[in-house]
Amino acid sequence: MRFSALAGDALPYVIAAFVVAALIALALTPLVQRIAVRVDAVDRPNHRRVNVVPIPRGGGIAIATAFIVVAVALSVANGAWHFLPQPSAVDVGSLTALILGGALAAAFGVLDDYFDLRARWQFAFQFGLALVAISFGIAIDFVANPFGPGSIRFDTPFAIGFTVLWVAGMINSINFIDGLDGLSSGVALIAAVTLGTISLTTQVGGGQPFVAVLCFALAGALLGFLRWNFEPATVFTGTSGVMFVGYTLAVLSILGTAKVAVALLVLGVPIIDAFWIIVRRLFQRRSPFSPDRGHLHHRLLDTGLSHRRTVLLIYAVCIVLGALSLFLTGANQVLAFGSVFLLIGIVLFVLARLDLGGGGPLAPVMDPLIESQPVPIDRRTDSGSHAEAAPRPEASARS
Repeated sequence: MRFSALAGDALPYVIAAFVVAALIALALTPLVQRIAVRVDAVDRPNHRRVNVVPIPRGGGIAIATAFIVVAVALSVANGAWHFLPQPSAVDVGSLTALILGGALAAAFGVLDDYFDLRARWQFAFQFGLALVAISFGIAIDFVANPFGPGSIRFDTPFAIGFTVLWVAGMINSINFIDGLDGLSSGVALIAAVTLGTISLTTQVGGGQPFVAVLCFALAGALLGFLRWNFEPATVFTGTSGVMFVGYTLAVLSILGTAKVAVALLVLGVPIIDAFWIIVRRLFQRRSPFSPDRGHLHHRLLDTGLSHRRTVLLIYAVCIVLGALSLFLTGANQVLAFGSVFLLIGIVLFVLARLDLGGGGPLAPVMDPLIESQPVPIDRRTDSGSHAEAAPRPEASARS
């Protein structure tokens, strides 16, 4: 990894964007929390949730507001004074897709946090968000060639399909891992820092300092929110956070020179966990979004790890993968992702077979107070805003 000549000049703006976004999110989250309580947008303890006290959701609004304020101010100021070089690919349309799409994602999430919308509406809006990005010129029309020099370019129909899949997949990956206090926001923070760092290196041409500042603005917003969301959480991200963070990471990984391979590696844990969970549920002839306790974080809890240690362990794995994405290139990145893909699959399989208290992959969702009474499974999505199965009593966040 080698930093570009532009990295030093960009550093003050990177730090400023990070700090300002963190402070806005830090200050705004308690206000959002009080509003969520007032409008009754809370997760109450029951047979499906892990939290043992009512916890307000919708904290993603604080993350979205902090990022959008900094991103808009940065874009306007840079357009007037040109203190950061801006890649030709990062034009007004691309920035509109990032900011407008992010605002729409958060707004829909607020509706879902309040009305508990059906899965079909969530999928429809994910598809709509991808189309918003595409309509403003955001598309994965090429990726770096993992097996040689140059890049692999895609025809327009394939690029559009790939972009829709990428945006929806990123949102659902964040959604699936949003099951413990601070887990999804911390993993997204690591991903944003990694994408920002690599945007300052020669791996993406001569460097993309403007994109790096945007990535660190998102990281700052996530860090400010994490103060209130880390275990024991006083507020959850809700669907507003899941939709906004997933969409924003998806677009940031495309802006400028596509960094899709980097995002795949640093977000390998949630992406691969989501893949294996969907495969297992389809194999069992169930909806891929039906709730259960098959996620990696559930299995780790069932081994006896505490809530906090489970979260920190997943953080550590993501940090290692992020470091690998910075130092590996081409085929080595593909090899690393493939290795992690197989490793997580094996770990999930072994832990499921051991049946360490999670009930195994075929177990019904059970009421923790009446062990013999199956509880009907909710037909909503596998949303981080709503737990999937009866938790261990000592857990303090959603499953």
